[in-house]
Amino acid sequence: MPAVVFGVEHFLYMGITGVLALVGLYLAKKYAKTEKSQAIILKALAAALFASVMINRLSQVFRYGTVRWNQIIPDSYCSMTSLVLSLAVMFGKKDNDALHFTWILAIFGGISTVIYPAFIGQGPTVFYIPTITGLLHHSLSATTAIAVLMFGWMRVTYKKWYCTLFGFTCYLTVGAFLIGYLGISDAYHIYTPLLDGTPLTTWVMAPMYAVCYALILWIIELVRKKKARAGICNVSEEKSGSESNQIS
Repeated sequence: MPAVVFGVEHFLYMGITGVLALVGLYLAKKYAKTEKSQAIILKALAAALFASVMINRLSQVFRYGTVRWNQIIPDSYCSMTSLVLSLAVMFGKKDNDALHFTWILAIFGGISTVIYPAFIGQGPTVFYIPTITGLLHHSLSATTAIAVLMFGWMRVTYKKWYCTLFGFTCYLTVGAFLIGYLGISDAYHIYTPLLDGTPLTTWVMAPMYAVCYALILWIIELVRKKKARAGICNVSEEKSGSESNQIS
């Protein structure tokens, strides 16, 4: 009998990894105060993420008893995001463009997939290599992206909006290559929907994503401006108070 979504093993996985991620992030925030220690934590997370996604791809290569090297290239948004994010953290500079494209995909894609992993039934247990590595790279992807934001390795801003356009263009180019030249039936949901029975292909999801991301950036900018105004007001009040004391 295959593993099932919201089965015992699935709940155990979510509980254990959720607690480990939260505790790990809390301890990292509390004790990693220097830039060097934060970089070590981020690169360790990125290395674990890279290992998990590559093991997952290799498991797909050898999954059916025949070697299918066309499966080594990630064919989904989540797996490619895990690969790009891991490389961007391990070898990229702070605030590099790849981070601006992958952070939101990693967080929302990673968490939503761990909550509802449609692929979980591909084996009899969650410890089936393609399944457990799939779950792990989604979990690590979200955790790494949160740590990147937590340590200030990137500053979310509307000025980097073009990173999303460039990133999606690259993903779709890879998808077209996989379909047209490597014989994969579909990649990046160009033809088939994200969920069966829905219209959620890339051509539907991309505009939805663009609108949601624009709203998120707008809200972040509003909060940032509000904090800045509050800071200016506080400084003005302190200055006025000090001047009053000097006069008196």
